[in-house]
Amino acid sequence: MPIIMLRVLFPIVKTCSALAFLLAGLLLILLSACSAQPPETAPMPLPQVEVVTVSTQTIADEPEFIGQTEAFRPVEIRPQISGIIKQVYFTEGRNVKKNDRLYLIDPVPFKAAFQSNKAKVAQTQARLQQAQQDLARIKPLLEKQAVSKKNVDDAEAEVRATKAALEAAQSDLIKTKFDWDNTLITAPVNGRIGRSQFYEGRLVSAQETLLTTIAQLDPLYVSVNVPESYLLRRRRELTEQTVESPDIFQLRGVLTFSDGSVYPHEGILDFAEATIRPQTGTLQGRFKFPHPEGNLAPGHAYLYPGQFVKVRVKGYVRHNAVLIPQRAVQQGPAGSFVFVIDAEEQVEMRPVLASAWRGKEWLIESGLQPGDRVVAEGFFRIMPGVKVQTIPYPASKTPAAVTSAPSEVSSGQIAP
Repeated sequence: MPIIMLRVLFPIVKTCSALAFLLAGLLLILLSACSAQPPETAPMPLPQVEVVTVSTQTIADEPEFIGQTEAFRPVEIRPQISGIIKQVYFTEGRNVKKNDRLYLIDPVPFKAAFQSNKAKVAQTQARLQQAQQDLARIKPLLEKQAVSKKNVDDAEAEVRATKAALEAAQSDLIKTKFDWDNTLITAPVNGRIGRSQFYEGRLVSAQETLLTTIAQLDPLYVSVNVPESYLLRRRRELTEQTVESPDIFQLRGVLTFSDGSVYPHEGILDFAEATIRPQTGTLQGRFKFPHPEGNLAPGHAYLYPGQFVKVRVKGYVRHNAVLIPQRAVQQGPAGSFVFVIDAEEQVEMRPVLASAWRGKEWLIESGLQPGDRVVAEGFFRIMPGVKVQTIPYPASKTPAAVTSAPSEVSSGQIAP
């Protein structure tokens, strides 16, 4: 019996020993895992941004604004006499030269009146000659008492009356000659003629009927309206000597058309109103541009009266100007701002006043000082207070500074 029980218990004891050995091994593994040190994590690299260092420079301050062209001399063609139009010589919408024939008013009645008055002048001259001869014969007879003093006085009165009649006849002759000459209406200036309002067979009235108009296109005017706010800002800049200006009538203008092309000739400011228009709060200025006659042919002309163009004003010079790339300026609810890197290499958000574009750069009026480092690339990696690593903004992306060459600066408020 005891032998049989030992045989039964021996496998059970053997299995328990193996299980105990397995549990002991697992316990040792867990203890070793708990006693091991956690691995150290590598530090995160600082965000890398590209910065441009602020500097000042002297630039050409060339504001741009909208202007409208107008004819140099819009001439109205009106008849000097009343009559029937006999012939129209010109083609509407074409260029005409000074003294070109335009209209012919029926000259027959005016020629007849001239011939009649010419005959009256000749007749009166003959009467005057006869009266003078009579007076010359009577005067010696008075000394011989062959005639009375009354006869001499009558002869002298006849001479004076005939002279007056001759002057009246000569005046009538001049008037009829003027009327006859003005039956032919000619162009008083060079330019482009418009549509005729009257044609052959129509009755026109002297100095009242408008026959047509001629637009004198060489030179050509471009009128601009200058906002009062710009005038005040420009005056302040001149007083603070941040902007240098020539005499106002030495300012030049460059025209840009709606398709982006540039007019090849520069104009000059030749007129500025003395008062501001209360309806619009603007001051009107006017530039005069040369418009050579070779460019006046319809379809080939550069400029047409009534055309809208952009006018860039040249002549102002701005000192100590701050320019930064356009992409560096951000827009927020409170206005424009930039990201600046401080001495501790941390990001700072700074509001700025960006007033005008100059090519691919913003002109900064206030908010930045020379030496400030402004972020121009890498905005998505940063936020205020974050420490960053800076590298220079690539020179290939930074527009070259121009101190004397013309540059384009556009703003909403500009003026000569």
